[in-house]
Amino acid sequence: MKLIRELSEEVEYVSESSESGEKKHYIEGIFLQGNIANRNGRLYETNILKGEVNRYIKEVVNNSRAYGELGHPQGPQINLDRVSHLIKELRQDGNNFIGKALITNTPMGNIAKGLMESGAKLGVSSRGMGSLKPNGQGIMEVQNDFRLATAGDIVADPSAPNAFVEGVMEGVEWIYDPVRDTWHEEKLHNIKSSVKKMSISSLEEQKLKIFEDYITNLTLKY
Repeated sequence: MKLIRELSEEVEYVSESSESGEKKHYIEGIFLQGNIANRNGRLYETNILKGEVNRYIKEVVNNSRAYGELGHPQGPQINLDRVSHLIKELRQDGNNFIGKALITNTPMGNIAKGLMESGAKLGVSSRGMGSLKPNGQGIMEVQNDFRLATAGDIVADPSAPNAFVEGVMEGVEWIYDPVRDTWHEEKLHNIKSSVKKMSISSLEEQKLKIFEDYITNLTLKY
């Protein structure tokens, strides 16, 4: 499965004050769009998004686990030390899915608040895993195995309003480990597979290179 990211700048900042006078910051707007080919050359059918968004709301948003990060993470897993906001609402409006996220009182959340208060232009980038299939018209259609990691990270990619920017690691496949509930780059899986197929003599010749490749991938992952 591919790590797929899409950016939308159709968001705005909202500040709300509680009865105690505490000010809360939110980012709100279009987080996901269906039935439209974006500038990355990808298309999400609205029905596919609807099914996955409903699951995400039920399992993640409603359980206060819909975290988002500041910046572009390199994998599908949520890094708690980089959490900047908590998605509180996600609803469908035609082919669009409107989200509202509370900026958290975390180091990354405080950076996001500072940027917002300084007038910075920020966007929201969805992040998920899924298969892509060409439709014969130069468009890659996201398949029904699509699964959201987060409906929105906060990013600052330079792009025009209503635009999407490139944000997909097309060259990397990811494998889900249900025991550890983690995702792993397929490169590590391929190394293990190649080791199993080697003869003892070949393994002796290649063991240093295999070890170096493993360390390199482990370093990139962590």
